[in-house]
Amino acid sequence: MDTVSDQSEARDHPVPPHTRRDEFIVFSIIAALIWPIVAVGIVGGYGFVVWMSQLVLGPPGPPP
Repeated sequence: MDTVSDQSEARDHPVPPHTRRDEFIVFSIIAALIWPIVAVGIVGGYGFVVWMSQLVLGPPGPPP
């Protein structure tokens, strides 16, 4: 794990530059798949926390 040899290997094999098409594909995956899943997870998680808190603490409102 010599850093000098790792750096020289990195210079021998340059990474090709990203194209607009590559960026569009990544953006599409994020916008169409990842963000909706995250949004559903956050809303569902919040609903679950509210539901469980009502099971433990009782429904909201003044006592009967």
